[in-house]
Amino acid sequence: MKLQRTIQGEGRLAGKGLFGGEEARVSFRPAPEDAGIVFVRTDVAGAVRIAAVAPNVAERSRRTSIKKGEISVETVEHCMAAITALEIDNLLVEVEGTELPAPDCSSAEYFRVLKQIGVVEQQSPRRELVIKKPLTVSAGDATIYALPQPDGTLNITYDMDYSGHAGIGRQIYSYRLATDSFETAMAPARTFLLEVEARQFAARGIGTHISPKDLLVINSDGPIKNSYRSPNECVRHKIVDLIGDLALVGRPVIGRIVAYKSGHALNQQLAKKLYEQAQQQDRMEKFGTDAILDIRRIQKILPHRYPFLLVDKIVDVEGDTRIRGIKNVTFNEQFFQGHFPGTPIMPGVLIVEAMAQVSGLLFAQRLEHTGKLAVLLSMDNVKLRKAVVPGDQLVLTAETVRLRRRTAHCKCTALVDDVVAAEAAIKFMLVDDEKL
Repeated sequence: MKLQRTIQGEGRLAGKGLFGGEEARVSFRPAPEDAGIVFVRTDVAGAVRIAAVAPNVAERSRRTSIKKGEISVETVEHCMAAITALEIDNLLVEVEGTELPAPDCSSAEYFRVLKQIGVVEQQSPRRELVIKKPLTVSAGDATIYALPQPDGTLNITYDMDYSGHAGIGRQIYSYRLATDSFETAMAPARTFLLEVEARQFAARGIGTHISPKDLLVINSDGPIKNSYRSPNECVRHKIVDLIGDLALVGRPVIGRIVAYKSGHALNQQLAKKLYEQAQQQDRMEKFGTDAILDIRRIQKILPHRYPFLLVDKIVDVEGDTRIRGIKNVTFNEQFFQGHFPGTPIMPGVLIVEAMAQVSGLLFAQRLEHTGKLAVLLSMDNVKLRKAVVPGDQLVLTAETVRLRRRTAHCKCTALVDDVVAAEAAIKFMLVDDEKL
């Protein structure tokens, strides 16, 4: 049984961010068991804490950043890769600045500082996510496969296809994550840009503080005013980025990852799906079900009953901002007797009702709304895009647009096999149930 680990002292690192070019200072401190990796923006009021997990990912181009409200920590992937390689589970990363420093645009300095501090075991066992079933994410011609790996390690194969660029070409590399090999083979691999990309960045005022001597700027002849640290340094850096992004699962990932042309956005998409699996795993271990709210707990919140209760379980809740529930559609549903006997289709109005019920469960998460009912006020932009039939599983999502003391407004979607079946903007009045 592996035990959780943290660092045994404190360390510091300073420098300019890769994209913004602003000076930043980072302090590493030990964290207690089960704390995870937490970034703390010490330069803002209240010292905002941001857990390094997939739900906190901010939408950014060409990097990985996390945020809480309006406060963010930019470009965390190189730091997270070093933390993962050193098998550190719990750590406080205090940051003065908006973006982490990018010394030599690699993970090497983060690894060196953390290794020098030293790592110590704690008392609680490590929580790992073992990939048991194949999972695929894709965007355009980029794809990542997450597959079972029987040897208990994280093994990554990356196929980087720059066949149309003579300075890079196509590079394929496989790497099994291990602390010692990461220090020498992976951590030194630097960020790279094509020459045309570097010119575009400079024109937008991004990265103007760095030159081709600081990172790899590549033209058809190879690096400009620089040289590769290894013949396949580019694909190695892609793997480092992927390791750092997978750290957002919030625990070590055990499995085989096969990636083709993926970047941060697709890496983050995979991390989010694996994070959801990890949360389901925790709920199964704790409650014997993957549901945050099972049908019995749902009935304690919603007044609806058969045949009008259209939510079977809630599997994901983010405060009072987002919720995800499940409705399993079976042939035994009462409405299929008349809609339609020969061609059973779930009525669109009931799909909208199911989305509304999930929204009511979302608003019930806020304490002051406990004991209140979300009564439908209006529906806008309702679209029914796909027929829902027996055997389908509706994945119902509601995201808060506005939540006030007496009214609520949310955006809802219903998916079947990741395809949108229905969507609507729904408004509610929040009323005391005894006043109805």
